[in-house]
Formats: sequence, C-alpha cells, structure tokens
Amino acid sequence: MIAKMTSVLRIRSLQLAAMAALALSPWGSTLASDYPKQAVEMTVLFGGSSATIAQVLADGMSKQLKVPVAAVSRTGGGGAAGYAFVKASPPNGYNIVWNSNSINTTFHGGNIPFDYRSFDPVAQVGMEVPALAVRSDSGWKTLADVAAAGKKQKLKVGISGRGAFTHLASAALFKKMGIEVIFVPYGTGSAPVELLGGRVDAALQWPSQFTAMADKIHIVAVTSDKRVPLVPHVPTAKEQGFDVSMVMWRGIAVPAGTPKDVIARLQSAVQATVTSAEFKAQSVKLGFEPEYLPAVDFGKLVASDDAEYAKLMLELGLKK
Repeated sequence: MIAKMTSVLRIRSLQLAAMAALALSPWGSTLASDYPKQAVEMTVLFGGSSATIAQVLADGMSKQLKVPVAAVSRTGGGGAAGYAFVKASPPNGYNIVWNSNSINTTFHGGNIPFDYRSFDPVAQVGMEVPALAVRSDSGWKTLADVAAAGKKQKLKVGISGRGAFTHLASAALFKKMGIEVIFVPYGTGSAPVELLGGRVDAALQWPSQFTAMADKIHIVAVTSDKRVPLVPHVPTAKEQGFDVSMVMWRGIAVPAGTPKDVIARLQSAVQATVTSAEFKAQSVKLGFEPEYLPAVDFGKLVASDDAEYAKLMLELGLKK
C-alpha cells in the first residue's frame, strides 16, 4: 500500500514538474486565453512603401490585440537578416514577420539556408503591383514603344537588386517583349532618382514611387491582371499584348511551431485591421491593394509561388 502511494505521489510530482516547466517555457506560456501579455514585434524587411504599410498594419493590430505592435526595421540581404532573426525567435507569437515573395526569392537566390517552411502563415494582407516607368522626355508611351527602342539598343533597366522580385518581374516582362536588357541595381538610390539622373532608361517599381513626379516620369504599364486604383489610367501589360502577371503579395508569418490558437488570434487581428475602412483609405494613398487571406489559403499561395519562382530563377540563372 505504501509502495503504491509512493508511486502515485511520484507520478503526480512528475506531472506537476512538467506543468511548471511548460508554464515557464516561451512555448507553453503562450495560449490564446492569455495571449498577448506583452508587446509584439513585427520585423520589417524593407524600407519605402513596404515599411509605411507595415506601420499602418501594426497600428491597426495594436488596437485589436490591446498591446503595442512595434514595426521594427531589420533590413539587409534582400530580407535575409530579418527572416533569420524571426526564425531564431521563440515560436510564441511575440516575434512576427511582415513577409512577402522575398521568402521565396531570397531562399532560391542562396541568401538564406531555409525556405518558407520555417514559418507558419498567419494571413495575407494584400499586394503591391510593379509598374514600368520611363522618363517623359523619352517619347515612349507604350510597351510597344519600349520594345522598339530596345531592339535598336540594349536598354538599362533599374531593379532593387539581383534576384529581387523587381528583377524577376522585369525579366519576365522583357522576355515577353522579346528584348534583352541590362539590369542595373539601384544600390543606395531609388527608382525615380536613378531614372531622372539618366543612369537607367526604365525602372520597375511600385507606382507610388512615381506618381509624385508625373510631369517628368511616365508609367507605361503595370504587371497585374487588372489596373491599379492608384493609377487607373495606366494599362496592364496584358492589355498591351504581353501576357505577364507578376504581383508582390505581403502578409504576416510566425516561426514554425507557433501554437495554433496564437496564430488564430493574430489572424483575427489582421483580418479586422485589413477589412477596416481606415486601413483601406490609407492603402489607396499608398498604392497598396488590401486582399485578406486566412492562414490556410495564404500558406497555399506561398507554397505555389515558391515552386514558380524556383523555376523562373533557374531559367534566369539566378537559382543557387
């Protein structure tokens, strides 16, 4: 009898110890019932419009979660620095990443040793559509004009960086146009500055970068299936006879292994923010298109894009 009671007590002690250890761990302490209990950090991988939209999203999520959501810039390596930081963080919902197609391009470009499967999807927030722009004094009004010029001499095309999304989108577009171009990374510059300075003949970037200089810069086309609300007068590449569809999705992800109920709490905060009138109004000003997708559907999109970009980068000699 004593031996039996001793055994029961020992088992109970082990159970209590396990529960205590779980409660003290960064994983066990994070349950939807008490999450979040502290500020959440959102790692932002890039500057420009991406960082601005991230801040708008963070502000909205702060209201929903009732704790501060701080947008923290961790740039470098085409997203590599930020992704590495979040991957190494405890999967407890307190470190999230403002991710994009860059998780695919950065991995296949050899800048990180892990792929999208190191993260669990939370939700897609929306998309940004690249636009091809030229100087107004070039006289090029359409993609056909650019193609004709490109057949006479190799054009210099500005991109964010080798292997970056703008590089892939540009390559896909000019391949359809049937011309070879010279890709020029901006370095520390920006698309409008490089374009107006004459260092590049054309540039592919987000429309919001060009709209403030409409008198000096002409946007020739966007690479989405439909026109962009910020520049509704600009036709798509498809409308001009070039079958290209390349858009940059953006969303929220967390380290793999984050509790499902925590992901659900974050997903709910993202959905409420993205579908709010305030977020939509801010997005119009920034040229960003809100398009919410829940975790499951967002995960499918990321996986599908990964396969497509792997193929495209292999064709371009960019896959490592």
